[in-house]
Amino acid sequence: MAQITERVDQIFADWDKPDSPGCALAVIKDGCIVYSRGYGMANLELNVPINPQSIFDIGSTSKQFTALCTLLLSRKGKLSLDDPIQKYLPEIPEYEQPITIRHLIHHTSGIRDYLTLMALANMPFENDYQEPEVVALIARQKALNFLPGEEHLYCNSGYFLLSEIVGRVSGKNLRDFAEENVFGPLGMKHTHYHNNFKEIVPNRASAYGPREGGGFEIDMGIFDVLGDGAVYTSVEDLFLWDCNYYDNKLGGGGQELIHQMEQPGVLNNGEKLQYAFGLMLSPYRGLHTVSHGGSWYGYRAQMMRFPDQHFSVICLSNLASFNPDFVCKKVADIYLENVFPEKAPGESIQEAAAVDLNIETLLTRVGKFQDAEKNNVAEILVGEESLVLDTMGQKFPIEPLSENHFKATKAPLALNIYFEDDNKRLIVDINDGYQKTVFEKIAALELTAAQLAEYTGRYFSDELNMTYEFTAGENMLNVKPATFYLKELKPVMKDSFNSGILTLVFQRDETGKVTGFNTNAGRVKDIVFKKTASFQF
Repeated sequence: MAQITERVDQIFADWDKPDSPGCALAVIKDGCIVYSRGYGMANLELNVPINPQSIFDIGSTSKQFTALCTLLLSRKGKLSLDDPIQKYLPEIPEYEQPITIRHLIHHTSGIRDYLTLMALANMPFENDYQEPEVVALIARQKALNFLPGEEHLYCNSGYFLLSEIVGRVSGKNLRDFAEENVFGPLGMKHTHYHNNFKEIVPNRASAYGPREGGGFEIDMGIFDVLGDGAVYTSVEDLFLWDCNYYDNKLGGGGQELIHQMEQPGVLNNGEKLQYAFGLMLSPYRGLHTVSHGGSWYGYRAQMMRFPDQHFSVICLSNLASFNPDFVCKKVADIYLENVFPEKAPGESIQEAAAVDLNIETLLTRVGKFQDAEKNNVAEILVGEESLVLDTMGQKFPIEPLSENHFKATKAPLALNIYFEDDNKRLIVDINDGYQKTVFEKIAALELTAAQLAEYTGRYFSDELNMTYEFTAGENMLNVKPATFYLKELKPVMKDSFNSGILTLVFQRDETGKVTGFNTNAGRVKDIVFKKTASFQF
């Protein structure tokens, strides 16, 4: 066992320091914690180390508890999962097809993501928003991303609205309902939905992010909206939750509740999803896993269960650059190394040696590429020592394994890059097919000052109650106010500009005059802005 724990500790060596944030870890086998410890510091200012009792915000890992509370009300006959949401949320407009509670649970509602809407509306998260404000923002949306049940698109709005439904049906807010029906009965004494940002939480780990130039800075916010996140807990309390998976004590007892939580969503065409009730159902190296990650400000979380092996790994972190999904899998690789029927994702790429390509060949790979949904742009750049992949606001050095196959050398996950069709197509593959995105090459677009002037001016969206003003820069549009999603806008093709993970497509009238634009920001699609003569905030 000592040899195993030494190998586990080596995974976390980069954070196991007195001047670094880190994480708490719990490894569970057959209903017992077989290894737990903290790595790094819970508070750099007070020199407090992380331990298994440290409290973290687990972000979206909270969603399984919101789904469970909804399911408990359903089992009591207080609601039906197939009820239209307007039965409990009359503020939400009726769309072309009904949206049910089940749609909210499985991210198939088509409702736009409220966090993305807030970012587009320049509503800073560092604020004490009341729930009616957030409901009103969602209710102002005139359209959906897609018809309910037609697609699966991760959406925080759904789980926020579930928290509202739980409150209105039960007469208790989600925090109190979960304490009475989940956390209290399981003995999770250090777990709660954090609905008051002013509340003092004993043993809470402060959250941090990397500081430009080295070191760390505080990365915590003022935000206490519930449902899609906001559970505060420890790895030791989550161990109690893990035990309940195998011997359920909630909702009258019995494993039927657990089986219900693992029922995946189904699209209108009959396709089964890998998403159930706040839980991801997916294979890893040939074994079935039940998991969910979380990310909020500088907090990161992952709870990964291998139910057939009665084995789980829980990792909670207070560092924004930490990747808990990656390290949980690395820990599982050690404990289950003789059980996995398949190689670890990326094992072959990590073992592969780089090859030398001449400079002329390398330069042919340089260029811009856009995905089919026109959400994201990937760019291959010339770096100081190698080519660089620049996408989704992140840059990774890449090196060739063959003429058309490259790997990222400093990415937290196995990242393969393939060039196809004479460099006209770029494929970015994460973890051997876990997430694969196809990009098509686009021509570099240079606009004159006169061409940029066509797009300048003020644009207003009544769905966001927001106005943006664009002015011409050097082959770009400057944005005022600059927000998380909308900063500098760079042209990618005629009437289309990109800012990180957001794409704007400008609209013209029959005379060719620019009249507005549509936005596509991944979890929010087709927000309409109209050109206006007056500036409105």
